[in-house]
Amino acid sequence: MKQVHQDELNSFRAAFPGLDQPINDEPLIYFDNAATAQSPQVAIDAVTNYYSNNKANVHRGVHTLGTRSTELYDQARQTVADFIHAPTATDVIFTKGSTEGLNWVAQSFAQQLTETDEIIVSVFEHHANFLPWQRLAQQTGAKLVVIGLTPSNAFDWAAFEDKLVPQTKIVALTMMSNVTGTTIDMRRVSAMAHQVGAVVVADAAQAIVHMTIDVVALDVDYLVFSGHKLYGPMGIGVLYGKPALLNQIEPALIGGGMVALVTNTTAEWLPLPERLEAGTPNVGGAVGLAAVITWLQTLDQVGLQQHVLRLAQALLAGLAHRVAVTTYGVSGSPIISFNLAGVHPHDVATALDQLGIAVRAGHHCAQPLMHALGLTNTGTVRVSLAPYNTLAEVHRFLVALDEIIVYFRR
Repeated sequence: MKQVHQDELNSFRAAFPGLDQPINDEPLIYFDNAATAQSPQVAIDAVTNYYSNNKANVHRGVHTLGTRSTELYDQARQTVADFIHAPTATDVIFTKGSTEGLNWVAQSFAQQLTETDEIIVSVFEHHANFLPWQRLAQQTGAKLVVIGLTPSNAFDWAAFEDKLVPQTKIVALTMMSNVTGTTIDMRRVSAMAHQVGAVVVADAAQAIVHMTIDVVALDVDYLVFSGHKLYGPMGIGVLYGKPALLNQIEPALIGGGMVALVTNTTAEWLPLPERLEAGTPNVGGAVGLAAVITWLQTLDQVGLQQHVLRLAQALLAGLAHRVAVTTYGVSGSPIISFNLAGVHPHDVATALDQLGIAVRAGHHCAQPLMHALGLTNTGTVRVSLAPYNTLAEVHRFLVALDEIIVYFRR
């Protein structure tokens, strides 16, 4: 396993000002990265500079500020396209986040599907990649097929292969579970799904942080992610799509910035990407996201990922040695869910917060998975790691967990 130099890890952590604060008189340990990651100073500075010096509407004015703002926005789109290896920048649509992108894609099929068609999702899906397809099935009469778990709680490839039929029109799957960290090989999914003519939609909200994304190599038809999980600002997301399919999406919003011609009775839309970005976009968010991506590309990504893997292995090993703990996940995953026998997850999370440790507790917007795991009434405690976390934090977390175990056994 590649070792990243400690100085590099220290430098990475120091870039995030939000980590350097006390919570309940304890140094903050931020273990809720799957919900949202902290932002580095480079993103904060980029957004501040935009609003301080370059704020103007894009693709509208010919004045200097308008030109600057437009150039920054267009450059941000190109930066994102390069990051995910999209063929052209026009394949990238800026959204509010993964949820909006998935809803747009789902509704683009509302006039195409019939009651003889089928949509495949998995039990691992975040609600953002489950509910839009559930609603689409209800609207069209199509059948929603949910791929379940194997006995070892992995993605059931045999069931997936069995359920792929000529009637399958859409396969929408997460690349990484936000509960267990389980990954699904999207290249394999695409190869199998395309054999029956299905469109492949990839939810990369978690994966974008922990693996290299190449949309061409994956051969996905659509892919979404959110900027805030990639250390960027909130309220900015990305929808990638193959051009022919993006053009099938009817604009969810219509108005300024996306029209070529308007008369009293007709309207013509601009080409991609403008046709799907009506109104004033989140330029500051796009600029902040691009700044993060540019910064990340100067770093040792493999080394940072391996550091997270070492943290995850240490955490999972520590949890395994505590008989009161049940874990749900896979070895080496940056996302680990667990429960403490006899203690509700919310109580565990509250107790950890009193010790300065931020985790997530509950259903994690993934109730179908909770049902499958037999955790409908409780959910789990979730720890999600990032490269700015440290082995010392993992050890402190385990000590804190021991204190909680003792407290609730009194």
